[in-house]
Amino acid sequence: MQTGMPTIGGVTLAFFTGLAVGVVFSLVKLPSPVPPFLGLIGLIGMFLGQRLLPLLAHLFARP
Repeated sequence: MQTGMPTIGGVTLAFFTGLAVGVVFSLVKLPSPVPPFLGLIGLIGMFLGQRLLPLLAHLFARP
């Protein structure tokens, strides 16, 4: 059943994969391809905004 919400296992896998890639990048002295901090804040805002509209529609839907 697909609900659209990430599972704890998926989040954990993504975190540790990113951590491993970060270590490899550090070992070979490559610059990180991560956007600046404000870019990450913008991505978080986009994610929350995408989740907010369906939530509001559900809360204010007439029974």
